[in-house]
Amino acid sequence: MAAAPPAPTSRLRLVVGEEELLRARAVSAVRAAVRDRHPDVEEHELVAAGLELGHLTEVLSPSLFGGHRLVVVAGAHEAAAALADSLTGYLKDPDPELTLVLVHSGGKRNEALLKSFKAAGAAVDECPKISSAGERVAFVRNEVRHAGGRITPDAVTALLDAVGNDLRGLSAAASQLVSDFGGNIDADDVARFHRGQAEVTGFTVAERVLVGDTAGSVEMLRWALDRGVAHVLIADALADGVRTAARVASLNTSNIGELARQLKLPPWKVKKAQSQARGWSIDALQQAIGVAAELNADVKGAAASADYALERAVRRMVAIRAAGGGRSGAGR
Repeated sequence: MAAAPPAPTSRLRLVVGEEELLRARAVSAVRAAVRDRHPDVEEHELVAAGLELGHLTEVLSPSLFGGHRLVVVAGAHEAAAALADSLTGYLKDPDPELTLVLVHSGGKRNEALLKSFKAAGAAVDECPKISSAGERVAFVRNEVRHAGGRITPDAVTALLDAVGNDLRGLSAAASQLVSDFGGNIDADDVARFHRGQAEVTGFTVAERVLVGDTAGSVEMLRWALDRGVAHVLIADALADGVRTAARVASLNTSNIGELARQLKLPPWKVKKAQSQARGWSIDALQQAIGVAAELNADVKGAAASADYALERAVRRMVAIRAAGGGRSGAGR
């Protein structure tokens, strides 16, 4: 696993690699550092696939109101040629009052864009895939240690068997185990933890939001909170849902196999995202991604009440779908 990145203070930054959770954490670290220096920062989170060139130009143009801005462009490997050229052109005269973060999943697509940013002096956060069994074991141990606990080798094995290879699930489970059972986690604790887990998860909430079910999503959210599902896990599930739907909806193919190869996602997840994207426009999904970005900060301490922040975000996302879902993009 990659070493901890340098302090995220560069005005130009690349977050590169296949591991989605590590990319998300790197972006969160940059966002926190910028907010620490500029409490009133204006934030924009964009998805490169389907992003209109005029929208990017508007966001990168000097602000009439002054103040610092943070612009995160996710999925840079999926950027159209004109968009990549616009980002490269920006490097000739970057705004000193704007922090631009480019997020790329690695690989050869738009590799020239990465090279241009590196040549311009962008700081780089490497987020390589955690693929081997040993790396996953180390990841679980580190997550438990970060949460303030210790875990036995047989408990690590039990957790991996129960949760699988999903890093977000492993991270959330590690944090919850320490919260539920204290500092020393053994295999019996892992078994009890999974027997006591509610059927309602953050992904259950996200599924109801993505189909536009206000009552159902709020009900599932309240059940999840009542059963002790972590705020961060629900927020992550919402963010993952809208981002995946946006990525699937923005590509000009409905072939599940082709989408799975392009997006580096399992076919089952692509199929689900296709279904969930119906009824959304690309613009509405972009707005929902912005809500998810705000929620990420809210559940990590920016909001006075994480419960309230979650319900407000759920209602806002459903309202965005209702207001903008009928326009072009995601309905194919």
